[in-house]
Amino acid sequence: MAYSQIGGESTYEFLNLTNSARMAALGGNQIAIHDSTDLNVSYNNPSLLMPGMKNMLALNYVNYFAGTKYGYAAYSFGTPLLGNFAIGMHYINYGNFIEALPNGVKTGANFNAAEYALNMIWSNEYKFKYNKKDSLWATSNDSARVLSHRRLAYGVNLKPLFSSFESYQSLGIAADLGLSYFSRSGLTVTSLVLRNIGTQITTYYDGADREKIPFDIQFGVSQKLQHAPIRFAATMQHLQKWDLAKAEEDKTGSTIVYKEDNFTKKFLRHLVLGVELLPSPNFTIRGGYNYQMRQELGMKEVMSTVGFSWGFGFKISRFQFNYGSTRFHLAGSSNIISVALNLNQDLKRKTNFKN
Repeated sequence: MAYSQIGGESTYEFLNLTNSARMAALGGNQIAIHDSTDLNVSYNNPSLLMPGMKNMLALNYVNYFAGTKYGYAAYSFGTPLLGNFAIGMHYINYGNFIEALPNGVKTGANFNAAEYALNMIWSNEYKFKYNKKDSLWATSNDSARVLSHRRLAYGVNLKPLFSSFESYQSLGIAADLGLSYFSRSGLTVTSLVLRNIGTQITTYYDGADREKIPFDIQFGVSQKLQHAPIRFAATMQHLQKWDLAKAEEDKTGSTIVYKEDNFTKKFLRHLVLGVELLPSPNFTIRGGYNYQMRQELGMKEVMSTVGFSWGFGFKISRFQFNYGSTRFHLAGSSNIISVALNLNQDLKRKTNFKN
């Protein structure tokens, strides 16, 4: 028997790709980063779509490996309806392929392969009422003047899916459900996300069984220090499946022993770590670490910096630029560029300085 990474266990795997430079720099996935100036965070967690994101446009592009390119574009808009709304398109283009017969003879024809996901995001929030404890806390903490409510935000991202490989096509539907709790100070955010709840509607060919889509349960926390410009973030992913790796073969002479990861290694495979240094409101430096990526894609002989990521971001007037780089393998890294545009006429609208 042969085992590969967990990425080969379901269809529509492009849904797990890191879509923004910021997330790439923070290890690939963070679901508890609350920032009302970054529309991209709502892709990872729909409950993070905030009122302050209205009329924002986000564009992301990735020149991936082997001619593969993918990206994500989103726009948030206001409506008379309750809650916050955004719409986006996530796509991946695998490039052009040369058609060949089963015996390897080329026919001279070419074909394409691509997948698409429309993202329809909605969110809303509930503010807890003040109580006596809140009032005492507000009089002893200056940050309460900015944000003294404890808040619970919830959201959903509905995603119709279309996948096309040559003449084989499939339709599907998926949804992300997000829940986020914000502390009274706004410095701590705790989130829970159920990603890719759904199914194939039509299979790639008649008579085929419906394949699983990459369902994922995630839990995340972020903490911004009150007296230092630093934010720490951690996300636990794939919580629906504890063992993410098969036992490794250890051969000593003629004896073969299969060794499983201990508890610590199993735990670390779920954990994605990130940190942001915020020296000014207009410039950010980021770093991240993904243990699972390092174990699956690194070479035991020379691990190098596989699994580590870094990036930065800066703002100029209405524009926000982010760059992220992830070291997947010794053969190369993946680089992501994100551009966001604030289309609001009033750039002085109030935003939470804790964000």
